[in-house]
Amino acid sequence: MDKAIQVTQPSLPPLDEYVDEISSIWQSHWLTNMGDKHKELEKQLREYLKVDHLSLFTNGHTALEATICALELQGEIITTPFSFASTTHAIVRNGIKPVFCDIRLSDCTMDPSKIEALITEKTSAILPVHVYGNPCSVEEIQNIADKHDLKIIYDAAHAFGAELNGRSLASFGDAAILSFHATKIFNTIEGGAVCFSDAAIGERLYHQKNFGIMGPESVVAVGGNAKMNEFSAAMGLCNLKYVDKEIDTCKRLTQVYLKGLAAIPGITTCLSNENPANFKSNYSYLPILVNSARYGCSREELYEHLLSRQIHVRKYFYPLISNYDCYRNGYGKNADVSVAQVVADGILTLPLHSGMTEEDAELVCNCILAYCSG
Repeated sequence: MDKAIQVTQPSLPPLDEYVDEISSIWQSHWLTNMGDKHKELEKQLREYLKVDHLSLFTNGHTALEATICALELQGEIITTPFSFASTTHAIVRNGIKPVFCDIRLSDCTMDPSKIEALITEKTSAILPVHVYGNPCSVEEIQNIADKHDLKIIYDAAHAFGAELNGRSLASFGDAAILSFHATKIFNTIEGGAVCFSDAAIGERLYHQKNFGIMGPESVVAVGGNAKMNEFSAAMGLCNLKYVDKEIDTCKRLTQVYLKGLAAIPGITTCLSNENPANFKSNYSYLPILVNSARYGCSREELYEHLLSRQIHVRKYFYPLISNYDCYRNGYGKNADVSVAQVVADGILTLPLHSGMTEEDAELVCNCILAYCSG
């Protein structure tokens, strides 16, 4: 193969547009501390995502830590082991115990039928993840939360632009966390945001990202530093103009993948019904599950084969968070997450980004087919 196919590639706007966007910073010398770019990006994101309240952060992880603190949670939070490390780390770093709930095989999101058995008198919240942009069972989870007087924070790091029944996935729960990391469908180089329903949370979030400072001589809370800088906000303003085009490109590539993978035994896609009528995907990931018995070789063997062909894929997510060295003998020790383990042992995410061609996607499919056939 002449060139490598990367699993992801950051989207960048035309260079001249970014240079033009940041040029005013040289006049103002305002580099951070909620400047004009920051304020304008918050405004445009609220409109794009159709949410009432949104607060920008330096990254998605600090946004999640700040939200847990702002909601004054304690005790235990029910979450999923099938996610990026940040989801659980944010809970633990707030002095709270994570309780791991199993997932559904179909879309890798938290299994709502397993939640209530994990609720104790110490449970304060549920923290599900819209994995790969697949929507969680938001109605069922909300009913459980209402029944037991629990808060809901959605980790929506993968879900920018995804909608369910015409509503942004970022609008569900008490809060939803977005990541604008370079690898996401929309990026601000590094960045994140909290979307929330109660305006009162906004002031507490502000305390968390700006040291609790409310005036030159007024510090009202113990807070941290998690402000998005003006250069990242400027990148966001530029990239937001192109995100719909980015999503459309990834949609076309996804359709090529679904067609090419459909006939391969032992390969299934972990997408939310692939395209249910009430769900608008952002097409940001192409996860497949490898059934070794039916496919004819293991996930590890396929992984190594694709890498040898310069096709870069990820075991995303493996290992389970509950199996991390820092958790497996503690919080993860007795977690009943058998479905999540099956998924983690068989998962691969394939290359998907606007830097690819449809021929690239076809090539990946053909490599997967030829390997099990040969």
